[in-house]
Amino acid sequence: MTTHPAGPAVNHLDLVGLTRSFGGVEVLKGLTLSVQAGITTAIVGPSGSGKTTLLRIIAGFDSPDSGTVSLQGNVVAGPGVLVPAHRRNIGYVAQDGALFPHLSVGENVAFGLDRRAYPRRSARARVRELLGMVSLAAAYADRRPDELSGGQQQRVALARALARGPSLMLLDEPFSALDTGLRVATRKAVAATLAETGVTTILVTHDQSEALSFSDQVAVLRGGVLAQVGNPFVVYTRPVDRQTAEFLGDAVILEADLQGSLAYCALGAIPVRRPTCQGTVQLMLRPEQIRITEDGSIAGTVLETDFFGPEVTVTIRLEGTGAAATTGTAGTGGEIITIRHWNAAMARIGTRLRLSVVGEGVAFPSVANPSR
Repeated sequence: MTTHPAGPAVNHLDLVGLTRSFGGVEVLKGLTLSVQAGITTAIVGPSGSGKTTLLRIIAGFDSPDSGTVSLQGNVVAGPGVLVPAHRRNIGYVAQDGALFPHLSVGENVAFGLDRRAYPRRSARARVRELLGMVSLAAAYADRRPDELSGGQQQRVALARALARGPSLMLLDEPFSALDTGLRVATRKAVAATLAETGVTTILVTHDQSEALSFSDQVAVLRGGVLAQVGNPFVVYTRPVDRQTAEFLGDAVILEADLQGSLAYCALGAIPVRRPTCQGTVQLMLRPEQIRITEDGSIAGTVLETDFFGPEVTVTIRLEGTGAAATTGTAGTGGEIITIRHWNAAMARIGTRLRLSVVGEGVAFPSVANPSR
């Protein structure tokens, strides 16, 4: 049998130069994003950054002022083109689930089915199958939406969206109204279901940990543009700028002097991967990179602790005994940092600790040294 080389892969979704304004306020400013088939992308950003507007444009509920939206290589929104929402083969799960209160769970799920493909008897079987996909027993089909927990309602909404057999699933902050424990459990169940079906998924959220744990690709939206797009690990550990670093999680920021690939600061000489600037910089480390160790080369005194059950955050004033103090190039001590630790007993106020740093830091140009 003769085989032929596969052609270039077509992205499931391509957004090119999208703009959208409301009342003279530009919400999206030339946004461009590509999403490969079968992966989950989280679009994360603060309130007012344009997340929901972007999702509505992808779904077909709104249209861009300029730019294009393409699904599997076909333009569905752009100059002279606007394919309606019901013809885009997209599933949509809203923040509150938006179940029909006058219908049973089974009727809600069946609402998404093509009645020509699923007559009455096979429709019931398909509803049971869809409920099973979202980890709900078939008996739930006879219940009313108000008899379900918030997490169960979200799973029913997902089952209804999956009933249409969409090639693209859009999730608009679907877990934000749930309690913490329920949110995590529901998120895991939804993620497992979507992974099993292989449907391309876009999640919009303002929850950084949710974006990082749920997705294969993270897109950080800020002020109507994408500040950074990439693998969750890369975006978290190598943020493109300080704003992105601090939005995605806690960050320790220190003044440092970058010489080659080493940043000299109050924590010593910290390696920096592929530095884009030299001289005076702001060095970023994640709190979990700074460890309390018996043989650490850095000393500090505990000023404050906050207990959070499995971990405690520890605020420490550094003594500046590392490489920076000996070279006199930057940060001679007295700087205050906050780290995390698992043992509250080791970090009582007034305790003198020894610290060490694991891994690499990220250097951003300081205000006084903006050139790259």
